Amino acid sequence: MTAYTLISAAAVPAGFSPVELFLQADIVVKAVIIGLILASVWTWAIIISFLLKMSSIKRKTKAFERDFWQASDIDGFFKERGKAKLPIAHVLGSAVTEWRHSTGGKTIDREGTRERLSATMNSTIAHEIDKLSERLNFLATTGSVAPFVGLFGTVWGIMRSFTAIAAEQNSTLAVVAPGIAEALFATAIGLFAAIPAVIAYNRFAHRLNQHEAQLGRFADGFHATLSRELEKDI
Repeated sequence: MTAYTLISAAAVPAGFSPVELFLQADIVVKAVIIGLILASVWTWAIIISFLLKMSSIKRKTKAFERDFWQASDIDGFFKERGKAKLPIAHVLGSAVTEWRHSTGGKTIDREGTRERLSATMNSTIAHEIDKLSERLNFLATTGSVAPFVGLFGTVWGIMRSFTAIAAEQNSTLAVVAPGIAEALFATAIGLFAAIPAVIAYNRFAHRLNQHEAQLGRFADGFHATLSRELEKDI
């Protein structure tokens, strides 16, 4: 009898695989787990796509900026490369457009032109960074909300365990273990979704700050170049 009991106890963990825990859970815990898994899948899709996108932008931006400062004809460079789908190209385009509008008349307001150039480039930089960070809000939301959703599953599983104890009038491990296991599984899934989201969000926010600083340096350099052109006409 003792040997049989030991064998049965050793076999209990086999029923606590993730699939078994999910199948044994009630509808509320299943809904929590499915929601967290979907959030995790979407989180990883955002992470992978953002990594690929930012790697491409970084490489192309570096080449664009290098070629721009080596170019002898800004108008020629703009006609050839100004329509590129890059944030730095959009910053250049906004500055060139504003330059043409401000210097196209008979009289030129030099100080006003400088202010408008600075404003339009800064506005374009902010707009481009906002576009790049658009889907990162989901990472922030998942990182902050997923643990609490998992905790809800945990509380629900514990409630079921206490209900089972009251119904069976028995507090043995066989009665409480399934509910507790479901509860802990929901918590684990919540952390599985939240941890990569938090890490990725912090890392990507840092990369966006770096890219914003790079665009700002380019805008400052181009603004200085256009300011010198204004001074030539004095």
